[in-house]
Amino acid sequence: MALNIGIVGLPNVGKSTIFSALTSTFAEAANYPFCTIDPNIGIVNVPDPRLKKITELISPKSIVPTTVEFVDIAGLVKGASSGEGLGNKFLSHIRQVNAIAHIVRCFDDPNITHVHGIIDPISDINTIQYELALADLDTVEKRISNLDRLLKSQVKETQENAKKSLLVLKKISEELQKGLSVRSLKLTTEEESIIQDLQLITQKKQFYVCNVDEHSFTREEKNCYVQVVENYAAKEGAQVITISGQIEKEISMIENEQERDEFMSELGIKETGLTKLILSGYQLLNMETFFTAGEKEVRAWTFPSGATAPKAAGIIHSDFERGFIRVEVYRYEDLVELKSEQKVKEKGKLRIEGKDYIVKDGDILFFRFNV
Repeated sequence: MALNIGIVGLPNVGKSTIFSALTSTFAEAANYPFCTIDPNIGIVNVPDPRLKKITELISPKSIVPTTVEFVDIAGLVKGASSGEGLGNKFLSHIRQVNAIAHIVRCFDDPNITHVHGIIDPISDINTIQYELALADLDTVEKRISNLDRLLKSQVKETQENAKKSLLVLKKISEELQKGLSVRSLKLTTEEESIIQDLQLITQKKQFYVCNVDEHSFTREEKNCYVQVVENYAAKEGAQVITISGQIEKEISMIENEQERDEFMSELGIKETGLTKLILSGYQLLNMETFFTAGEKEVRAWTFPSGATAPKAAGIIHSDFERGFIRVEVYRYEDLVELKSEQKVKEKGKLRIEGKDYIVKDGDILFFRFNV
């Protein structure tokens, strides 16, 4: 299951520049609002050094990393929920993603126009949050109006379910009218199941990405804008990462891996913005990675933390889950230590597990099934 992250923010905060750098593809970037009309989509390989190491020890014919999909959604402005800018055309794209990376401008540059004429990260964040809340409010109010018929149903179960839905929707509506998010309500599992099909934007998990200039990124102390965003995010328990779109762009243009590493080392950069974004997405959505390995193929797979072996098997193919018998398991660390799968078996490190086995990050699995 691929990770899917939507990139949102006001116009001219550096979204398209960051997207292009992260995905090494061209996304139009210009100094005027609504430059991006349709969402740009980029699918990139998840950097995982374990995959390379497994490949060195197994020597397969092919290597398949897991992937993450980035969706660059056009800059939103005040009034987007009611049609300003290109309005709901953009908002509909956000409903399809798993998580949201909210790009916040944290740099001064008189040559890059700000839509509000002033650099104010919190004001920018609130503008986006408010528009997303209003878009969700419209969705919720429509669902409430559609409940009238069900509340009058002669079928008792249908009527009771409608009453439960109404209570949840009214609670959500009150929060959204304040410009707040559904996330802030901390809904129960039952309440979440009631609104699951609505795909509410402010229910999605979100983290903030501070886009800073090169000078701010390479010095130890954080600039004042980043500090403000971190204080804001802390109140809602959200993650914050800092990257420089300009530096990421320069990194993406260096094709030679050694030269790229040297460039990053000179700037004191240990990991790219791409790696930071992916790790944040994985942590936010509680996602992990297992591997399948053999002479034909070594492959990485993304799975939700806590998944049982049959559920993990289903990520590969539904038949694997349906006809699951057992799974052969050994750890990545054991393979690295013992240097071969044969040695892993000889040392008794390979285990046979059943349907109740909880898959762990770094597991190397071989599923047995029958359909």
